[in-house]
Amino acid sequence: MNSFRHRIYLIVTPYDNNSSRDSRIYDYFQLVAIVLSLVPLAFRKYTPFFAGLEYSCVCLFIIDYVLRWLTADFKMRKGWISFLLYPVTPMAIIDMLSILPTFSVINEAFHLFRITRLFKIFRLLKFGRYSKELGIFMQVLRQQRSVLLSVLTLAIFYIILTALLMFSVDDKFETFFDALYWATSALTTVGYGDVYPHNDVGKVISMLSSLVGVAIIALPSGVITASYLQTVEKIKNKNIEV
Repeated sequence: MNSFRHRIYLIVTPYDNNSSRDSRIYDYFQLVAIVLSLVPLAFRKYTPFFAGLEYSCVCLFIIDYVLRWLTADFKMRKGWISFLLYPVTPMAIIDMLSILPTFSVINEAFHLFRITRLFKIFRLLKFGRYSKELGIFMQVLRQQRSVLLSVLTLAIFYIILTALLMFSVDDKFETFFDALYWATSALTTVGYGDVYPHNDVGKVISMLSSLVGVAIIALPSGVITASYLQTVEKIKNKNIEV
């Protein structure tokens, strides 16, 4: 029995260069199911065809969830406790959130999931499990989380600072939230144009904010790019050695 479950575990394990053919096929199959399950979200009208597509994809998600739960001890290596801990792991929660919205269509008693369209978007997060490239990207984010959090803290500090300055010098900003909205769009150099400074002092602050914004936004981009290339190179070297 354990050998059969271990075989299932090897199939549902995320894709890597050493995975078996069955495992790679399984990953591709799940990726296709995720994409197809998102197709109805691009349409306002929910047709019988979309309903059938939804049910078919969710059945695959349920099977995947059950298989991963049944083989949780191989991944978590904590014995029978693994079966209790698995449902509260991050990816298991994402899997459940991608499944539950369908029950609001099947059973109207599930009023809790009236925002089904929003919950179904959680299925995009499942890509990280089956896509090697996204898996590497998530690994890079974990490795550089301290640097990225530092940049995020700097960005939030600068947004609040410039929002306070603009709110003080320009009376056209009726609320502080308007100033925060402007500061965020200025920092990212987006500048939608619906909220903007109306006097010379405000325009000077806006120009400085845009210049600083370019530097702040460039910091995480460089860190992520360098770390991503290093991680890919390490994976290539590891595979060559194997």
